[in-house]
Amino acid sequence: MDFTTGGRLEVRITPDDVGKRVSVRLLTEDRVPGATFTDVVGVLTSWTEGTLSITRRTGEPVRVAEASLVAGKVVPAAPARRRGPAASAPELDRVAARAWPPVTSEPLGEWTLRASGGFTRRANSVLPLGDPGMGLDEALRRVIEWYAVRELPAYIQVSTGAEGTQELLAAELESRGWIPEVSSRLEIAALAPIGDLDADTSAVTLSRQLDDAWLTRYQRSSGEPSPEARTVLSGGPAVWFATIAAEGGGAPAAIGRCVVDGRWAGFTAVEVAPERRRQGLAKAVMTALARKALDEGASAAYLQVEADNGGAHALYAGMGFTVHHSYHHWRASGEDPR
Repeated sequence: MDFTTGGRLEVRITPDDVGKRVSVRLLTEDRVPGATFTDVVGVLTSWTEGTLSITRRTGEPVRVAEASLVAGKVVPAAPARRRGPAASAPELDRVAARAWPPVTSEPLGEWTLRASGGFTRRANSVLPLGDPGMGLDEALRRVIEWYAVRELPAYIQVSTGAEGTQELLAAELESRGWIPEVSSRLEIAALAPIGDLDADTSAVTLSRQLDDAWLTRYQRSSGEPSPEARTVLSGGPAVWFATIAAEGGGAPAAIGRCVVDGRWAGFTAVEVAPERRRQGLAKAVMTALARKALDEGASAAYLQVEADNGGAHALYAGMGFTVHHSYHHWRASGEDPR
């Protein structure tokens, strides 16, 4: 990373660059002989009273003392991607929202308020793609009231780490005491290589219908699935459910779900019985669903996985998935999570 002009380190950013992606170099110790440097890259979300706040690609905020800066510059809004289909973060967030549709929704300007009886944060959070049409404090007040009427905590889903994401909104929520609870990654890949995987799909059954047997393997269905869960899982432009039956009956050995939406195939709920893991069942489910999505005209794949799910990241990386951006669910301070 070149910070120099004529061989000198320079700070070439100012408070006017708030909202831009920057790279800074700073001292990690006091300015003494032997001090070391570190670099921070992310979106500059504030610069007040001698402190900079920079949000990394992962959504992690970093506080930087202005006095520690030795170099800094504005950098391109997002790095070029070497693999995977081209897509913007807002496009992907909208496609993913259509694949996991809420039971109830209501616009607030360009924001969408979503509720589904508490079934998953994705279906019970605000999707803030654009301008709410009013000041932020008034918008947040209305959000809290809307969810309170439905006896739900107020969540806002905020994306970070790509062009068009919402680092500035995340910083505003943090300054107002909102709490980030769960971070996830939205990963993308070309679809054809997944359909071409060497996987035995002979035991995979595909259906348009959500049935009770599939739900017995679904980890979010503890006890009798709620009507809201059934509605969300069944919703979407073109939904396919995959099942591998268990030997001797009982809950399926593996399941999966795929929603085809134009060029996109979105994979969710890929789950395998604990005693059947590492036997290729997840790959078989993904491959069978990918082939069906290819038949329906899709060419690109995406999925969403929590940031701390290392096993899933390794599985999907082996299929060609790479991280496009992250998203985080921020909860209003003082509300009980559900």
